[in-house]
Parts: sequence; C-alpha cells; structure tokens
Amino acid sequence: MLTFELIKQAAARIAGRVHRTPVITSRSFNEVAGCEVFFKCENLQRAGAFKARGATNKILSLSDDEKKRGVIAVSSGNHAQAVALASREASTRAVICLPDDAPKLKVAATRGYGADIRFFNRHKDDRDAFGREIAERENLVMVPAYDDYLIMAGQGTCGLELLDEVPDLEAIMTPCSGGGLFAGVSTAAKSIKPSIKCFAIEPETANDTQQSIQTGERVKISPPPTIADGLRVQIPGALTFPITQKNADAILTVSDDEIIDAIRFMLFRMKILVEPSGAAAAAAALAKNIPGSVKRVGIVLSGGNIDPEMLVRVLEDKNDSQVAP
Repeated sequence: MLTFELIKQAAARIAGRVHRTPVITSRSFNEVAGCEVFFKCENLQRAGAFKARGATNKILSLSDDEKKRGVIAVSSGNHAQAVALASREASTRAVICLPDDAPKLKVAATRGYGADIRFFNRHKDDRDAFGREIAERENLVMVPAYDDYLIMAGQGTCGLELLDEVPDLEAIMTPCSGGGLFAGVSTAAKSIKPSIKCFAIEPETANDTQQSIQTGERVKISPPPTIADGLRVQIPGALTFPITQKNADAILTVSDDEIIDAIRFMLFRMKILVEPSGAAAAAAALAKNIPGSVKRVGIVLSGGNIDPEMLVRVLEDKNDSQVAP
C-alpha cells in the first residue's frame, strides 16, 4: 500500500537523479485568483514532467534480473519519456506503447531516449491489453503509468518538496488523470499536515474521477476530446482510486478554454511554458474555482511538453475551433 514511509524511501532513492524543481509565485496571478498561489514547477523537471519521479523510483527498484529482461510502458507521452530516460540511465531496454495521435514532441523525445516505440489507436484499441500482450510475448516488466505504489510514491516526492518549502499551505491542487500524481502528493501532504485540503483537477470532458467519486465506484468514460492530452485516461486506477476517495476534499473540473487562458497567462505574464495537462490546476485557480476560503494554495504544474503546433493554435485564438485535438 502507499505510505508516507514509502514516499520518503522514494525521495532518498531518486535524490540526485531528478530535479528538486523550484517553487515560484506571481503577484499578478494572485490578484486574478484572489489567493496566494505557490507553483511547484514540474514543467522544469527532467523529461519535462513529474513523471520522471515515479518512473525513476520504479526502475531503480527492479531486481537485476528484471532489468535484464527490459521494461514496457503504455503512455500518452510524458510517462513514455520518463520511462525511456530512466531505462537508458539504468542500461535497461524500454518498449513504449504510445497512442498514434500522441504529440509529436513527446514521440520524438521518447525515441531520442532510445526507446522502442509501438503505436496503438486510442479510439479502437484497449491500451492496457495492447501493452500486456507485448509484455507477455517479449517477457518484459510492466512499468505502469500510475497504478503502482512505487510509481505513486515517486510522484509523492513532489508533495514532500512543496510542503518542505512552503509548510503553511492551506490546500494543494494537482491535475488528475489516472490518479498517480494526486494519490502520491495528497498522501504526502496529509501525512505532513492532516488539515490540508487536497483538490484533484480534471477537464470537464474527461471527468472520469469526478463521476467515479459521485457513484462510489470506478466509472469508464468514452475517449475524451479535451485539449489536455495527458488527462485523457478513461477510468481511474484500481489502486489509485481508493486513495483519491480517501484524500480528495473535492474533484474540480475546468474547461479547455480555461486551460488555454491559464497557459496564456503563465506564458505572457509569468514567462513559463506549461502544457495543457500541466495547466489544469492553475486553470481552476485562475477561474476562482477553489472551494471554501482557501488563501494559500500549492499548485503542481505537472508538465511542459507542448507540441509547437498546439502552442501556435492555443496562442492564435482561444475560441478558434482549430484548438480542438
């Protein structure tokens, strides 16, 4: 199970192999949001996203025999890059299964780290079955994108660092897809400060976690059309969901337009580039969509790997229909 001790072990294991990313603030953002926000910049992490934490922790935990066999991962992009990078540094073969519409930048980066890429159709193929079949045929070790306690523990180190730097936060907000980041960060945060509020953020059209919380069981949705390619998971993880049920004070949603507003604000006013998925929590704050009277909130900017073509579309006109994926 996921414990605070497991997260602390992960922090020790990955120290020196991933960045301790900066925490920044913006007066102009605070003025619009109506609260004081502290941004944990995982867009500046190795491989461009928080995923480097979990992938590194998982792969460093493998036995010598497992490393010799090689690993496989199924991902929309950021986990792919993280596993490819961590595998290269561990001298381990990596097979990565990507959707055929994954952002070109993420595909190129994954290939650049030396991974063997296999493509699947996210509208027609069962991504998990696709990966399992290859893993069984080639005797590879699966490195899950989120539904694994070592992965969650690695992601939780992000929360450890944020609370270490800003211990008096009243709330933490993270993007939520499969649930690994939220599970890890919320577990770390509530272990350090039980009174802290933890909010998971999803796109309106990819609200499988919100629906699952409302019904009390995991709900699978159709492939979502959101601009946030990293938040298109269709069902919460079997292991992450109970943790989200326990730790989430609320599941909040944002529209694609709100995500685009946040990307623009952070780029033009704060001078940092964040991908759509990474901007989801910031979008909720910018839209004043934070429950209660929270005045000091930590927000995880989970990644910065945005395709140049998508960035151009986002910047041209947020109401342009071409922004859709």
